Amino acid sequence: MLFGRKNPFSATDAFPLSDAVMEFDDSSSAAVRPARRALDGFGARPAPTSGREWLATMGLMGLYCGALIVFWGLGMVDATVVGVLAAMIVVGCAGFWIVLNAGLVQTIRMRHLNLAIVTAALAGMLAVFYLAPVTQILLTPFAFVAMAYGIFTVPRRTLLALAIGILLAYALVVWLHYAEQNNAALLRLEVLHLLALVVSLPAFIVLMGKVQRLYRSLYQASRKIKNIQEDAQRDTLVGCFNRRYVLAALDEQKQLADESGIPLCLAVLDLDHFKRINDELGHLGGDEVLRTFARIAQKGVRGGDVFGRYGGEEFLLIFPGTSLLPALNTCERIRAQVETHAWTGLLKGRVTVSIGVTQYVMGESALEFFSRADTAMYMAKEGGRNQVVVEEPISKDDS
Repeated sequence: MLFGRKNPFSATDAFPLSDAVMEFDDSSSAAVRPARRALDGFGARPAPTSGREWLATMGLMGLYCGALIVFWGLGMVDATVVGVLAAMIVVGCAGFWIVLNAGLVQTIRMRHLNLAIVTAALAGMLAVFYLAPVTQILLTPFAFVAMAYGIFTVPRRTLLALAIGILLAYALVVWLHYAEQNNAALLRLEVLHLLALVVSLPAFIVLMGKVQRLYRSLYQASRKIKNIQEDAQRDTLVGCFNRRYVLAALDEQKQLADESGIPLCLAVLDLDHFKRINDELGHLGGDEVLRTFARIAQKGVRGGDVFGRYGGEEFLLIFPGTSLLPALNTCERIRAQVETHAWTGLLKGRVTVSIGVTQYVMGESALEFFSRADTAMYMAKEGGRNQVVVEEPISKDDS
């Protein structure tokens, strides 16, 4: 049904403005203004994929491999050493790929996977150090890089135990070098590097442990703040967006429509005969009807649409970037789904909804925009309920 009114904002005996319109205040929408990016899709962010772990692992090995290639280019190591490192990288990447693609990553904790990566990286560097003693220059800084990679996921005690194991393996390599070459000068140099690692590596892990605790505290605080923000945006009864948030979203989308010229539609949804439902089911049963209706409506809207409870049994549905016909189709789909839903309990009649929908006119106030949708909803009520009525937008330049 299409209805056009020259003055949709004034109250009449036939189509009075609801209390919601009389209470509507544009200033209230400025209290909480969500970012425009947040209005594009209200779903949770996707979980990190294994690709990020893959890139981090490849980066860790690639840095060391690049440095060793520079050593080879300067004639400080043989090509055999570079080949051995390349073989270890291929084997390590193959093992990592098997773990990620065989579903094993779902059964092990991420800290265990990171610990394996750090251990493999340090073991590979020790193997290269054994083959080419000159690479001890690379081992010290890259040992810190490897430890830093696992500092936020691997427990500090585990990293300390790993560090002790690496230092013992380092000492073993030093002893093997001396046993094979009997070079006192090389022994002194390697012992000095070992002593430097013995002092600095555990100290680094202990100090980074404090950073780790700070990181965890900030992460927990961030989660709490996020939960508080989400709770502040949600209606505690039905779970959809609350009045404060949906009005802020309406004001935000109105400004976006004024700036960009994209279409914007608004629908007001009101459950029919809700007083009868409360009388038949009691207030707890009525609350359950509201929750069920909210679930049905939210399943019928797109990810970028904003659905929220305005108050009582009245809801708002904002259609960003949507013209009137698609918005009408969505409203009709919701109406039909509510009517055909298998409502249970002691209800003596069906649960239906009356919906009014309209499109935004450039330059009008949020109050005028809301009033036209609300008026259309009352037209649906007066016209027999359980229907969608469109209030055609009228430009301010039209008579």
